[in-house]
Amino acid sequence: MTREEILNDLKERFKNDIIDLLDKSPKRVYIEIKPESLVKVATYIFKDLEARFNTASGVDARTHIEIIYHFSIEYLNVLISLRVKLDRKNPAIDSLAQVFKGANWIEREMYELLGIDFRGHPDLRRLLLADAWPEGVYPLRSDYKEWDKKAIRDRGV
Repeated sequence: MTREEILNDLKERFKNDIIDLLDKSPKRVYIEIKPESLVKVATYIFKDLEARFNTASGVDARTHIEIIYHFSIEYLNVLISLRVKLDRKNPAIDSLAQVFKGANWIEREMYELLGIDFRGHPDLRRLLLADAWPEGVYPLRSDYKEWDKKAIRDRGV
């Protein structure tokens, strides 16, 4: 399929799942989808379109938690980024680790740094933070408050 055929296919196939599609440049497309549609859409892009999962990015946007999953379709030299917006008070979404193993560690990272619950993740435990780090304290949240008064944090968390 060509780039245009893929975009038209995605728009038609997932018309009830897509909130917005931004065709930013010949090499970059952003598709915002409903959170409950993530596994279905990502599985199609990964398996049927044979895209490679690159990584995911999580951010606290103050009004919501946002995750962007980046997939590349290498034979077309295009990057498709799936964007989902989660409720900031209860950020939860189905895990993609069951679909492709590459999602495992990045979901664990977002779990501990942003507090996102990845439902169905096979091993949702800490990856980066110290064992003494308190539960419910997420260092990449905009409302993060230093919990250790003796800590010197001049080099990140």
